[in-house]
Amino acid sequence: MSYEIKRYSLEEQYGLIGRLGGEVKLRRYSPQTGKSYVSIVKEFLSSGRTPREFLLSYSNKSKSTMRSAYFALKFFHENVLNTKFNEKLPLARKSLKLPLVLSRGEVNRMIDSANNLKHKLVVMFLYYAGLRLDEVRNISWPDIDFDREIIHLKAAKGDRERVVFLHKRLMDALGVFGVKEAGLVFISQRGGRYNKRTIQQIVKSSSKKAGVKKNVTPHTLRHSFATHLLESGADIRYIQQLLGHKDLKTTQIYTHVANTDIKNLANLL
Repeated sequence: MSYEIKRYSLEEQYGLIGRLGGEVKLRRYSPQTGKSYVSIVKEFLSSGRTPREFLLSYSNKSKSTMRSAYFALKFFHENVLNTKFNEKLPLARKSLKLPLVLSRGEVNRMIDSANNLKHKLVVMFLYYAGLRLDEVRNISWPDIDFDREIIHLKAAKGDRERVVFLHKRLMDALGVFGVKEAGLVFISQRGGRYNKRTIQQIVKSSSKKAGVKKNVTPHTLRHSFATHLLESGADIRYIQQLLGHKDLKTTQIYTHVANTDIKNLANLL
């Protein structure tokens, strides 16, 4: 199917972008996805190009950027313009990039080297609960059930609630920190929610002080959580549930970095 180039006035473009934002919210896509779609569609509407010409202009960019542009246009045509989007561009499969994993010793050194108890807790939530960065920002006291020793994540990615265990070390640290009945666990000096940059800096600073030479990010601790569980014999489907992965294939990447089998092979020589 070929597309005619349609010119939209600025007023029409504003209207279409407004409708796009509404459709994204109705489907409860993440704010990041919404911003990405709006930015790409704005560029497309002002480009005066057909969808194929516009997508070809992205061909020299990264695979993920190309995919974002493709799915933004597909969503826009199908849900805003109410037309079929029949472009069939050969989207290359994502290359298998193995996650960076820390040793248990490196994680423990990071926790011990954290500046203060609040920073220590940030690192511990990322590792001992396998949380994502945004999940740490949004964790609230009512989410933590000390009696049942679980954490009930209600503000998880994709609105998929899940339950993870409350590790003994994390529970003890929270007790020292001071348990509250309501509100967010992590509150900034200004009284608001921690921003992403703060958590990233806490992790970066802790890894540097711990003498870890790897490029550690908050997600590195989540990778380490999953890999260490797998190496200790946990069933991969339980790990999938703890991580909140929709597809088991996403969790299976940790089988490529777990070193239990690799060590066993080395012992054969």
